[in-house]
Amino acid sequence: MRLDKYLADMGIGTRSGLKKAIRAGAVFVNGVPVKKADAAVGPEDRVEYEGEPVVWHAVEYYMMNKPAGVISATEDPRQRTVLDLLPAATRRDLAPVGRLDKDTEGLLLLTNDGQLAHSLLAPGRHVPKQYLAKLDRPFSDEDVRRFAEGLPVPEDETAGTARGRAAFRAAPARLWAAQDEDENGAPLAMVEIAEGRYHQVKRMFAAVGKQVLSLKRLSMGTLVLDPALAPGEVRPLTGEELRELRDSAGRGRAETE
Repeated sequence: MRLDKYLADMGIGTRSGLKKAIRAGAVFVNGVPVKKADAAVGPEDRVEYEGEPVVWHAVEYYMMNKPAGVISATEDPRQRTVLDLLPAATRRDLAPVGRLDKDTEGLLLLTNDGQLAHSLLAPGRHVPKQYLAKLDRPFSDEDVRRFAEGLPVPEDETAGTARGRAAFRAAPARLWAAQDEDENGAPLAMVEIAEGRYHQVKRMFAAVGKQVLSLKRLSMGTLVLDPALAPGEVRPLTGEELRELRDSAGRGRAETE
């Protein structure tokens, strides 16, 4: 690939800024200064930028504790995206795996591994996701039963898209208490779903007469939100987390083949 793209993908800087730095002699390849941005390099080459090695990683994986108020997108001309929260040195070809609503917090996986993302998101994989919901009033045993059986969800009158307005029947889901209430006395509920429809958790609770006051995703498959991550913080996945996530995605693939 081009030298400027190699460096940009590794989070060293923007393509335009890197072209200037390359022309100024800031980059060495295999011990030799290279001043052409379009010089071809590959993973086997030894690349240095301002005296520091730049090691190529074909794929990377990050866990984010998404805060409320940002959107799960790679770019937007008017709103902050989850990529805007990444450190400046992070590569720019990452993308969120799935979406969380703007006001939903919690676990978000960011990667440039398209195959793993597909395995986790494909409807036939049935990857479970757990959420913590703060409700306006407690759920009942009847609500638990209806969630477990699968319940019809009416049209969402507030949704702005045809997909949001469409009614559907939610697949069976698990609903249980995380703890009775939060520090302010609001009822808390845990719910596990294996679908990912528009505003699904909120619409399911609305179908049983409850309003979701706040929502936080705690897990996706085997990946569990690190409690040490503050809202807006991000860290690379550990080797064990990645191995378990790949294994679970592989099992889901085998079960559908």
